[in-house]
Amino acid sequence: MTSNRSARPGQPRVVPVAEDSPLITERFADRPGSVLNVSRTIANNSGVFEPWSALARYLALDGILPSREREIVILRVGWRARSIYEFGQHTKFGRRAGLTEAEIAALAGEIRGGPWSEGEMALLQMVDELVDDDCVSDGTWERLSRRWSPSELVELVLLTGFYRMVSSSLNTFGVELEEGVPGWPGAI
Repeated sequence: MTSNRSARPGQPRVVPVAEDSPLITERFADRPGSVLNVSRTIANNSGVFEPWSALARYLALDGILPSREREIVILRVGWRARSIYEFGQHTKFGRRAGLTEAEIAALAGEIRGGPWSEGEMALLQMVDELVDDDCVSDGTWERLSRRWSPSELVELVLLTGFYRMVSSSLNTFGVELEEGVPGWPGAI
């Protein structure tokens, strides 16, 4: 991590809407009481909320990527953005997708020498290149193309971009972790 990063807000800059607000109760009627702070914060803008929720749901739950690979990408994006909320929430999802504690911890550091397969290493290089340069290099693209179809490649790049946007929003809005959600693996 570079030291020239902005400090993250110590409290919410945008207060999450109440769980009993009309927008939240309508959208989450099937899951009352389980609405995350990120959704309740974005719900402050009703025009953005529905399309954002639809894309978030597709990418996080209904997409074509295997859950393990999806969570590797999201966790790495959360780490690179220094978004403790994103990293914490997706630590839980990553565990469900089969990532070990050691693998989750390895996503929060230098990727070389980690416990990654060749395909997973290409995913991590993709994330780092998109974060650093907003473009995947030819070499990394070639490695990705050996494993993933054009449809999956589109989803991988959009997944990375979406979670970069979400991470920067979480950081800027000061969205707080829910009770019981892990933070960083060890000290950063």
